Amino acid sequence: MKSPVLSVVALAAVALVACGPSEAEIKAQKEKATADSLAALAAMEKNYTVDVAGSKVAWTGTMLGVKSHNGTVNLTEGSFGVKGGALTGGKFVVDMKSVAALDTNYAKDDAKQGTRAMLLGHLASPDFFAVDSFPTATFEIGAVEGNTATGKFTVRGVTSEEKVTDIVVTEENGVAKATGKLTFDRQKYSVKWKAPMKDVVLNDAIELTVELTGNAQ
Repeated sequence: MKSPVLSVVALAAVALVACGPSEAEIKAQKEKATADSLAALAAMEKNYTVDVAGSKVAWTGTMLGVKSHNGTVNLTEGSFGVKGGALTGGKFVVDMKSVAALDTNYAKDDAKQGTRAMLLGHLASPDFFAVDSFPTATFEIGAVEGNTATGKFTVRGVTSEEKVTDIVVTEENGVAKATGKLTFDRQKYSVKWKAPMKDVVLNDAIELTVELTGNAQ
């Protein structure tokens, strides 16, 4: 004859097994815990230091609406924050003495006008970016809404509000990449020829395309 106590214990054990989670339920719980952890990590703000060698700022200027010039300018330093796949802030410094022209819309080097060297000389001169007096330009993010960042843009010592649009941010293995576009009116920053007849040749809008690579701090 079985002991009543043993029978009760056996029934309790069976009940516990029957009431416990199935393998499928355990798997689902683990997957949910992993997803929750990843979501929590994504919600945390991460700060990145700009890799200046792996980043690029490209510029484009149009003359008389038909011919354009383009090139690059180097970043000297920068940092930015990312939270939930979006920028949260940042500040970037550009070396204005590093302006390079990469297109081929120029006269031969020995021509009297229209050469690459002449364009670069104009861009560096007091009429334009006055790089000896103002060797850097900066952009500091003040607010971000969607894929647009609004911030303070400083060129030639003049600060004005500008917007960076079409921002795309990706993060992987401690590295963040961010791209965006900024178009500014050069007249707001006194970037112009003193002679009005010369100044009308160049479109007021200068387009910048930014490609940033940042390493986690």
